[in-house]
Amino acid sequence: MRAEQRVRVEVEGRGLELSHLDKVLYPAVGFTKGEVIDYYTRISEALLPHLRDRPLTRIRCPNGVEGNSFFEKNAPAGTPEWVRRETLPAPGSSKGREMLDYVVCDDLPTLVWLANLAALELHTPQWRVGRHPDLMVLDLDPGAPAGLAECCQVALLLRERLAADGIASYPKTSGRKGMQLCCPVSGRQPADVVSGYARRIAEELARELPESVTAQMAKRLRPGRVFIDWSQNNAAKTTVTPYSLRAQPTPSVSTPVTWAEVEAAAGGASGAVRRFLATEVLDRVEEHGDLLTPLLRPGPELPGS
Repeated sequence: MRAEQRVRVEVEGRGLELSHLDKVLYPAVGFTKGEVIDYYTRISEALLPHLRDRPLTRIRCPNGVEGNSFFEKNAPAGTPEWVRRETLPAPGSSKGREMLDYVVCDDLPTLVWLANLAALELHTPQWRVGRHPDLMVLDLDPGAPAGLAECCQVALLLRERLAADGIASYPKTSGRKGMQLCCPVSGRQPADVVSGYARRIAEELARELPESVTAQMAKRLRPGRVFIDWSQNNAAKTTVTPYSLRAQPTPSVSTPVTWAEVEAAAGGASGAVRRFLATEVLDRVEEHGDLLTPLLRPGPELPGS
């Protein structure tokens, strides 16, 4: 297919025009825009429930991962009328806007439309439109020479600590160098309460293990430690959505993993938790289903200080 050719398709009753399907977006491995659209279509059953009702921030790479990329929150010009939009406050907007028209990806046609725009990365907040947070996220970011194995060791400690408060946690890779623990919460407490609890847990572990864990953002403190980023629970912050591609040299994916895999990686098993590629993630979902289905149900209220 020539790059300039366009293809009309119908997705669940919505007409879409796809273009440049043979354009290579991941040059290191020759992964094309057509393959990006195919991945998002095939993973949609697992992905869409985690996107639904959440305002979406995208990282678009129209010229591939080696070209210029940009964050996009606002619905772009030419957005189809059937794409859901929500006008919401935009704290921290780089253009100084108080309100933005966010895209909300509730269905497959919207997901395919976004993929055709080379929206490789999909990021969502811990709350759904009009509600308090129903998720708490602890982002584990390793400072070299620490890596994913050290993140897994910290994740196991956090799992135990959270469980002591009745909080269940579910691990996923970031698709880059780190990972996240995702915890369903009640949806009845405001973001500052969720963020405050996450901060207390992170700082508590950092005090217990100061040589290997930090809860402070300062980069000078990170080498050889795992930074527990509790600030992801700020209402203005977003986290990469499960099953999202990443704009990395290869089409790596933010991938749910089992606790058995985390335990194996923490014990030194090479490759147990790593950067999984899109094709591998499709196979994993075929085998395991969506490991993060529990995130779609309300969790408990977080304890007070």
